[in-house]
Amino acid sequence: MSLNTVITSDSTTDLSRELRERYNVSVMPLKITLGDKIYTDGVDITPDDIYAHHDKTGELPKTSATNVGDCLEFFKPFTDAGKTVIHFTISSEMSSTYNNACLAAEELGNVYVIDTKNLSTGGGLLVVAAAEMLNAGLSAKETVEKTRALAPCVDASFVIDSLEYLYKGGRCSALAMFGANLLKLKPCIQVKDGKMDVAKKYRGKFSEVLKQYVKDKISDYSDIELDRVFITHAGCDPELVNEIVELVRKEVPFKEVFMTRAGCTVSSHCGANTLGVLFIRKSPI
Repeated sequence: MSLNTVITSDSTTDLSRELRERYNVSVMPLKITLGDKIYTDGVDITPDDIYAHHDKTGELPKTSATNVGDCLEFFKPFTDAGKTVIHFTISSEMSSTYNNACLAAEELGNVYVIDTKNLSTGGGLLVVAAAEMLNAGLSAKETVEKTRALAPCVDASFVIDSLEYLYKGGRCSALAMFGANLLKLKPCIQVKDGKMDVAKKYRGKFSEVLKQYVKDKISDYSDIELDRVFITHAGCDPELVNEIVELVRKEVPFKEVFMTRAGCTVSSHCGANTLGVLFIRKSPI
């Protein structure tokens, strides 16, 4: 990777510590308000803290976008050192983080801001792809152009066991939650054009639904880039996660299979027992 270019992202890309170290990615954390306290995503609060607080009080946290001042403070040490920054943010359709980062970039110069049009490791896939491009000798400008063109090809989806967090967060109606509970429905949430929508509704036991979901997503892998795949979950049983990882390995010959835990931002909206399989297709979805 060019010594003059650094890759950064906000904390919503949910990259593991190992991957952040492997690709030298610096992370700008979002803020999480839980009760009457403000925390820093991934620094002094974990998803398990959120679940415990919800179980005890019934309250959900509130997530806050990084403001322009936060972005200036984060970017400035890099630009002052003469570095070019390529920064990745959660979809601009989901947060003002992207716009605030752009305002800071305009003030400082030498900062490219990429709207991942995604969340969680959907954005993480683009961060890793950009790092690989730089390692291959592409310039910062070339890397930005190619990564932006790659964003629509990211296939990101999650299956949610319960709609409780989405309902309490105002993202689904009481009727939808009641119907889902009554019929034991498990919705698959797909990210498309930067927005989340229900792609399919599964019915049955969560563990069995996940197996069907995996086969639906990747059984035909002719249009899938096989470099890497993420299995990202929020508080799922470790044995179930390992079972899904092995199923993915069995179904598709990915070169690398990463298992990651969703951070506080995603966990705040979906709750525990959520799992997704995320990868890049050869053409836009």
